[in-house]
Amino acid sequence: MEETAPRKGTVTQRAIERITAMIREGELEPGERLPTERDLAVRLGISRSSMREAIRALTVLGVLEARHGSGIYVTRLEAGDLLETFGVVADLSRGRQLVELLEVRRILESTATALAAARITPDGLAEVEKHLAAMNATDDPEEIIAHDLAFHREIVAAAGNETMAAILEGLSSRTFRARVRRGHQEEDAFARTRREHAAIHRALAARDPEAARAAAAAHVGAVEEWLRTRREG
Repeated sequence: MEETAPRKGTVTQRAIERITAMIREGELEPGERLPTERDLAVRLGISRSSMREAIRALTVLGVLEARHGSGIYVTRLEAGDLLETFGVVADLSRGRQLVELLEVRRILESTATALAAARITPDGLAEVEKHLAAMNATDDPEEIIAHDLAFHREIVAAAGNETMAAILEGLSSRTFRARVRRGHQEEDAFARTRREHAAIHRALAARDPEAARAAAAAHVGAVEEWLRTRREG
């Protein structure tokens, strides 16, 4: 028998598209409360169950947020909120996909580091140097990873591009780095990574964008190349 009713997934997808169109076209602004689920369903000609699923999906994606006792609101729609789930992809990736994500990180991080070389403030540079010194002062893997994250976070913040920063935050999560380091530290990775971080810091201190770009690309590229030869998973 031929199916005549639309599949639920299709209807839910249509509801998602209609809500995002309302936001895109300014009918719903960041921070604004949505009409009730019932009113939205009637207005868009979609069942309440499909509307509920659409709202749930958009909440997971960071487009909407539920406030207890108050209703559903459009979020601030900032890059960090919308790209939060990106980190989950990085943490769960294996094999070829993990290598591809590192390739993306190499491209973006080298660009961010070049921008930072031109834009970083003396205070920002001092913070970068502080985390470099902390990495050099310990052999504890957890501490090294923590300062490694903070080192790069300061640099990316100095680049001044919030969207790039949000993507790199997902690609540079603590879990993601720990997975790579676990296998890599057997090959004296910490000694090498200290040298690579020092090269990045020298380029930033010299205000040399091209040297900073090259140092950051070499740093991420070394891990990427190691993974290409080992292929986790």
